[in-house]
Amino acid sequence: MPFRIRMLNRISLLEIFLLEMVVWLGLWLSNDYVATLLTLTIGAIVSVVLIIALIAELIERSKVPRRYFQIMGISILSIVLAALLYLCLFAGRLNFIENPFGNF
Repeated sequence: MPFRIRMLNRISLLEIFLLEMVVWLGLWLSNDYVATLLTLTIGAIVSVVLIIALIAELIERSKVPRRYFQIMGISILSIVLAALLYLCLFAGRLNFIENPFGNF
């Protein structure tokens, strides 16, 4: 088994969640417009993939490890929580809505 795959198996779900939260919060703090677009698109894509995978798993069992579903669920959770945390910290203000054309 290659080294990278062994290392991914050793990372706990909490570490994956915290790493994703750091990345998403960093994106939200650097550019809330891009973060909003990515949150909506990636969140929707990951959610649909997870739902389809769960439906397929219910129809016919596969050899997909349970960890896959856990990581997908944590990914959705981290996206939503990072967006909510940003909106709570900044009182729901999004810079691109309040000042759409920048500081001119």
